[in-house]
This record gives sequence, structure tokens and C-alpha cells, in this order.
Amino acid sequence: QVQLVESGGGLVQTGGSLRLSCAASGSTFSNYFLGWFRRAPGKEHEFVATISARGSTTSYGDSVQGRFTISRDNAKNTVYLQMNSLKPEDTAVYYCAAALFGRISTRRNEYTYWGQGTQVTVSS
Repeated sequence: QVQLVESGGGLVQTGGSLRLSCAASGSTFSNYFLGWFRRAPGKEHEFVATISARGSTTSYGDSVQGRFTISRDNAKNTVYLQMNSLKPEDTAVYYCAAALFGRISTRRNEYTYWGQGTQVTVSS
């Protein structure tokens, strides 16, 4: 099992940046591939980004491609989401997730472990 705790959310103006962190504990972090998802009020969960266990492969949702960057530090058991050029439509609760089997995934149901989420609000 792995426990995930997100941090780094907050209020930022349009065009600003934030870096989210997700700290993991409880298992061998480097065995897991990881993802970030978000959920805006009244909407379904949306895939944001995913990264393979060793960090060599990444994938992004269309709405964040070119603005967000996912990375991980296996020595620190932490995955990051650098968010630049933020827009009001990026406002959501952001969740990190982990899965043991597979390489990367954009599908929410392929992730086993989830954090509690961190709120990101982008003001116009």
C-alpha cells in the first residue's frame, strides 16, 4: 500500500504558476506509476498528467499540454506538477494517484491509491 498527500494548492491569478507536490509513504515508491487528475465543480474527473515508475515516460491531457509538467523524485518519494500559464478553467481540486501494475495510464479506474486532493483556484 501507499499513502499519498498533496500540497501546494492555493489561489493564483490568471497567467501565474503553482507547483503541486504529492508525498508518498508506505511502500516502494519507485515501483508505482503516478498520475494527476482534477475535478472542477459540477464536472467529472479529468486526466491531467501521468509519469512512469522511473520517470522516463510522461503523458498529458490536451487541455494542459505545453503548460503543465509532471516530474518525480524517487529519492524523496514525491511527484510534482508544475503548472504554468494558469487559466480560470484550471480551477479544480487536484488529486494525485498511484498504481502498481502498468507503465502509465490516463484512465482514472486504473489507479489504486488516491490522495485527498488540494484546491487550486485561478482568478480572472
